[in-house]
Amino acid sequence: MSNPYIEEAEDAILHTYNRYQIVLDKGEGVHLYDVNGKEYLDFAAGIAVQSLGYNNKEYTQALKDQIDKLTHISNLYYSVPMAEAAEKVKKASGMEKVFFTNSGTEAIEGALKVARKYSYAKYGENRYEIIAMNHSFHGRSMGALSVTGNEKYRKPFEPLIGGVRFADYNDLESVKSQLTDKTCGIILETVQGEGGIYPATKEFLQGVRDLCDEHDILLILDEIQCGMGRTGKLFAWQDYGVQPDVMTCAKALGCGVPVGAFVLNKKTAEHSLVPGDHGTTYGGNPLACAAVNAVFECYEKQHVVEHVAETAPYLEKKLDELVEKYDCLAARRGKGFMQGLVVTGRPVGEVINRAIENGLLVISAGSDVLRMVPPLVITKDDIDEMIEKLEKALQ
Repeated sequence: MSNPYIEEAEDAILHTYNRYQIVLDKGEGVHLYDVNGKEYLDFAAGIAVQSLGYNNKEYTQALKDQIDKLTHISNLYYSVPMAEAAEKVKKASGMEKVFFTNSGTEAIEGALKVARKYSYAKYGENRYEIIAMNHSFHGRSMGALSVTGNEKYRKPFEPLIGGVRFADYNDLESVKSQLTDKTCGIILETVQGEGGIYPATKEFLQGVRDLCDEHDILLILDEIQCGMGRTGKLFAWQDYGVQPDVMTCAKALGCGVPVGAFVLNKKTAEHSLVPGDHGTTYGGNPLACAAVNAVFECYEKQHVVEHVAETAPYLEKKLDELVEKYDCLAARRGKGFMQGLVVTGRPVGEVINRAIENGLLVISAGSDVLRMVPPLVITKDDIDEMIEKLEKALQ
């Protein structure tokens, strides 16, 4: 059945997404509703963005209040929301300086510039190589694409920025084999997302940290998807006891308002970007930073991170039971509320569409993984409802 909204969108919007054939209209709690009033249990959260779910009263009121005051002033001036948001990120991470961006991809671009400027400032011109991971995903702009280890995304846009080498994730010897006297940074996701939901091992992450310390190389951890409480710690690296030199975050940082950040430790902040090196017109605007402040305040009042840590074992148990029950599910991978089921013998897209028919929103990661990145406020009852709907999709 044709839908006039879909037809209008297809007529006017550049076709860079193969969208699912539903038009979403509103949300409440952990459910979304389409223009026909059909209800969907949301286990996608706008691709790991809507950690507080939908229509959180405190969050939306904070944004309404800020809209009445000020939405944009540029970075030529200070604002109260920006100062408060930066302090919250600094305190939560134990790091030193924050630069607000408009997206995760922009945060990656900034982090790469930090790595190169740090080495340039300390060692001169010939230390500029970045080691990135195979099967990684860091964004689609030219710099972020250059460190994304997926040929499918990269090939049509080459030549990209040079000086990037790729190693295998969770393989320390592979990383060491790519190390040269020109290496200035190593970038990786603490939990690989688009590549198929692969958490880093503690040995690997600690090994990369030690390697960076030994050679004064910057460790950049991409926490855009796995950060902001999704793994049961505010930032996934906190579960490993391995602090990065630069961290990127976005997605749930603003819970739907476009905002990202790259965050620097003390030594990096002291030897990298200075006035004139980097900038943004919209980054850190009062509205975006009001969203960041509201997110941190809601997390604290609702004990969101603690809730994830307490509830995630139940989700993992239920998903493991599905893997045991269905031959088409080969394995479960993940950490906290960032989970993936490996689908075999049938297209993962078929399972997703069947789930949508049954009122459940889930997405894919890579070619064969069913990805679940729900709002962080889901309950055990929501998990039970998800399992019931997913089983119908698998039959």
